[in-house]
Amino acid sequence: MKKTFLGYGRPLLTVMVQAENPQRIEELVKKALPEGADAFGMQFCKMKPAYRNPQTYKRLFACTKDKPVYVTNYRFAENEEKTDDQLAAELLELAGCGADLCDVMGDMFDKRDDELAVDEAAVEKQRKLIAALHQRGSEVLLSSHILKFTPAERVLEVALEHQKRGADISKIVTGADTMEQQLENLKIINMLKQRLHIPFLFLAGGECRILRRIGGELGCCMYLCVQEHDALSTQQQPLLRHVKVIRDLLSVSS
Repeated sequence: MKKTFLGYGRPLLTVMVQAENPQRIEELVKKALPEGADAFGMQFCKMKPAYRNPQTYKRLFACTKDKPVYVTNYRFAENEEKTDDQLAAELLELAGCGADLCDVMGDMFDKRDDELAVDEAAVEKQRKLIAALHQRGSEVLLSSHILKFTPAERVLEVALEHQKRGADISKIVTGADTMEQQLENLKIINMLKQRLHIPFLFLAGGECRILRRIGGELGCCMYLCVQEHDALSTQQQPLLRHVKVIRDLLSVSS
């Protein structure tokens, strides 16, 4: 049976794993499976080049058993010296090795502060990359890490662009430093739910990060969490065991 990130009745608990070597990824997966992980996100941008090969990828994808795997290959960490064309080629390799969902940066081939390409040639290259990833059997998430509070109209514009370019899932990360901004972000989730025709993941950094804990119950397709916090994990992402309790309690029907 094909593993997928689409078509679920409740938001997936997606455990993000970041490590310099495959042994640490396998360790985190092994710990998270019995604690209720629904899916995994492997951020290969952090892995040392010596381990970046098809044999390792296939082994890691297999270790999640029946749980789908989401992969990122961002510009930071071990990828800093690579071109976007090289990163795209590596995404295609990951898809060919069995990645179930590939994260394509929204500004791939046209780097922008808000991570949304505007150059027409770059946008066309994105469309072709997304089509090629689909041909290899992978679903595609387009991501824009804006990382600051963004008005609802702009968030919707970015999400609709993701949809237009062929993404299966839209991911947008903004920010919230005041309660007013946090409340506006909660309203933005409802707007995306009403206006977008593909699943979405809307997150916020800053002082107010409640979206990371209740966003799934408002309309986001998944939670991004971690098995444990270490030197490489994203500190804003909640622990799996905590967010599972929140999700399960909020999902209980009255």
